[in-house]
Amino acid sequence: MKNIAVIGSGYVGLVTGTCFADLGNRICCLDIDEEKIAKLRQGISPIYEPGLSELMLRNIDAGRLWFTTSYEEALADAEFAFIAVGTPEGVDGEADLQYVRQAATSIAKTAKHPIIIVNKSTVPVGTGDWVAGIVKENQPAPIDFAVVSCPEFLREGSAIADFTRPHRTVLGSTSREAADKVAQLHLPLRAPIIVTDLRTAEMIKYASNAFLATKISFINEIANICEALGADVKEVAVGMGYDERIGRSFLDAGIGYGGSCFPKDVKALTHMASVQGRHPQLLQAVMDINADARRKVMQKLRDLLGDDLNGKTIGLLGLAFKPNTDDMREAPSVEIAEALQLAGAKVRVYDPVSMKAAKRYLPHADFCKEPYELAQGCDALVLVTEWNEFKQLDFTKIKELMNGDVFIDGRNLYESAKMRSFGFRYLGMGRGYHNGK
Repeated sequence: MKNIAVIGSGYVGLVTGTCFADLGNRICCLDIDEEKIAKLRQGISPIYEPGLSELMLRNIDAGRLWFTTSYEEALADAEFAFIAVGTPEGVDGEADLQYVRQAATSIAKTAKHPIIIVNKSTVPVGTGDWVAGIVKENQPAPIDFAVVSCPEFLREGSAIADFTRPHRTVLGSTSREAADKVAQLHLPLRAPIIVTDLRTAEMIKYASNAFLATKISFINEIANICEALGADVKEVAVGMGYDERIGRSFLDAGIGYGGSCFPKDVKALTHMASVQGRHPQLLQAVMDINADARRKVMQKLRDLLGDDLNGKTIGLLGLAFKPNTDDMREAPSVEIAEALQLAGAKVRVYDPVSMKAAKRYLPHADFCKEPYELAQGCDALVLVTEWNEFKQLDFTKIKELMNGDVFIDGRNLYESAKMRSFGFRYLGMGRGYHNGK
C-alpha cells in the first residue's frame, strides 16, 4: 500500500485516483474547486463515466480515497504526487501549461520529504524537464525529488477498463530508480511496462493519439471517395480490417473525431513541429479532413432539402462527442448546430446523458426529453452520436411524427434499405450505391 496524492480531480485525476485506491493504495485527490471537492466527498462525480461513481463510493467507504483542497493535507504522507490537471488548447494550438506550473510550484513549496512527481497530464515534449526546473526554483529548502512521465491512455466511456486492463504503461524519467518505483505501482495491472527517457515518453502519447486521429481521417477521406465512385465504405473498412497490419479499430467513417484529446493533441503536436521548423503536412491534413467530415452533414441536408434551410426544423440525435460520456468538448454536434442556426434553421436536440452539459454549448437549441419528442415536426433528423438507445427506436412512429422524411446517419449506424423501407430519404456517410447512387 502506497500513499499517493493526485493533483487535479477532473477526468484523468479522478479515474486515476479512484482506480489506484481500488488497488489498495491510500489516495488523496486534490482540487482547487471547493464546490467540486464538496460533492466528491459525498461520492458525487462531476463527470459521467460508467462505473466510476460506484467505485468511488466503495473506496471512500473503505477509507482509501478522500478529497481535499489543501496541498498540506494531500502531500503530508505522499510518496508520489500525480499531476493530472488540465492542459487546454492555447491561442496557437499549443498546450496551455498554466495549471501544470501552479501544481508544480505548490508541490515544491509544500513537500516536506522526498517525493516522486508523476506527470499524468498530456503535456508537450520537454515538460518533464521544465517541471523539474520549477520545483528546484520554488523549494524553500532542497528536498530530493524526481519527475516521471506516465501519460494516460484513458478513453472516455471505458476509462476504468482502460486503467485496469491497459495495453501498456509508459514511463519516462532521468531517474531509473524513480521510474522503477512508479512501475511497481502498476505491476498489479499485469501489462507491459515501457521505461524510457522523459521526452520519449511524452512523445509516445502524442504520437499515439495523432495516429488514431489519422486512421479516423483516413477512413473519412475514403468515405468521401466511396460516395463519388459508388463503393460502400462500411464494407471497405471490413475488408481492410482483416489485414493485421491495418486492424479494424478506428475505421468507422462518420462525422469526425472530437473530445478532449484528439483535437487538442493533434494541434499541439502540429504546433511543436512547426516551432522546430518542421512541416507537419500529414497532421494538417488530418485536421482539415476532420473539419470537412462535419461539413458533409450540411451538404447532405441541402442535397435533400434544398439550398435554403431557413425555417426548416432539424433534429439532432445525440450531442456528446461519443457514446457513454457527457463530454461536449469539440463535439461535432456543436459545429453542426451552429451551422444550421446560421442558415436559419431551428435546431432540436436530444442526448441520453449530456443534456445538462450541452446547454452552455447550445444556448439557442430546443432541448427535448426523448427521441420521439425530438422527431415531432422535424423536416430532417441527423444521427450525431451512436448511443445504444438509438439502435432500437420505433422508426415507424418517428416517421409519422416528423413533418419531413430526411434522415442523415452521421455514424452509419443503420442499414440503408431498412431505413428506406420506413419511408425515409436516407443518407449515410460514404455508402456509395447504398446512398441511392
